[in-house]
Amino acid sequence: MFPVPHLAGHLLPLCYGPIKNKIVRPHQGEEKTLFMVEEHIIETRNGSSWQLPAIIVLGLVAVAGLGFGWNASSKLDATQQAVATEVKTAQQSTQQDMSSLKDRIAQDEKANSDLQGDLKVVTDKLKITQGQLKKARLAAEAAAKQNDETTQKLSALDTSVHTELATKAGTDDVKNVDTKVTAVGADLNTTKEDLKMAKSEMGTLIARNHDEIDQLRRLGERDYVEFTIAGKNKPQKVGNITVELKGVNEKKNQVNLAMTVEDKRFEKKNRALNEPIFFYISGTHIPEEIVVNKVGKDQVSGYVSIPKANSQPASTSTTSGK
Repeated sequence: MFPVPHLAGHLLPLCYGPIKNKIVRPHQGEEKTLFMVEEHIIETRNGSSWQLPAIIVLGLVAVAGLGFGWNASSKLDATQQAVATEVKTAQQSTQQDMSSLKDRIAQDEKANSDLQGDLKVVTDKLKITQGQLKKARLAAEAAAKQNDETTQKLSALDTSVHTELATKAGTDDVKNVDTKVTAVGADLNTTKEDLKMAKSEMGTLIARNHDEIDQLRRLGERDYVEFTIAGKNKPQKVGNITVELKGVNEKKNQVNLAMTVEDKRFEKKNRALNEPIFFYISGTHIPEEIVVNKVGKDQVSGYVSIPKANSQPASTSTTSGK
């Protein structure tokens, strides 16, 4: 770098024209140079040597400040971009969660609607079942009352027979009494066997084999049509209905049947052995029933029970299940 007096000596003539200079030393260690122009006197000083380093330091500080500011600005931009990215990601995640929540709410509402529908169906069926149960209880009470009356009649007849035996000594009379006692004993045994049979919820006796079906026939309250179905998916006419075997589970003693009653077809699945299936015929108030009391490999046997009040001419087109 050029000294200030030397530099001024070159620059001032360019600005002000010819000059005259004079060096003056007012104090020891300090030198002044006077540049005299026609209208101006320019004074320069050669001060101490600390000014230049101070300027350099200030320049470095300024450059460092600029660099720090630029670095901070870059970091701020990067931070803003990162924050913007995170906010965008959070918004997308929130939108996805909201969409998923809406789907779940829709599914829950649909499930709730389905459950309400099922509950209504179950409630309706429960009302019907309670009505049937009430009828069954009344029928059972009536049957029990009838059995009590029968027992009383048998007891009275037995007493009468013994009285007659005690008062009559004739051989013929004794034979007649013996015959009556035998008949009474047979009737009593039949009644006891009847009482051993299981009763359905409608109060009807359930026959477990051919012999019990014959006993029920002798009561004269219902007609019984026995059947045997061999093979699946083979509709067979039984009484006033059509029965079709759909499946057999021998281990669990369960069957699947398809029934056609007055051109209306319905299926009964997983029905247990000796479990009555009730159905109504148009214009009747007493139900008919079908009972399966024997199962085999793709084969079942049972009977259809028809009340006398409902009975119509029907042919037994099947073999009996003995």
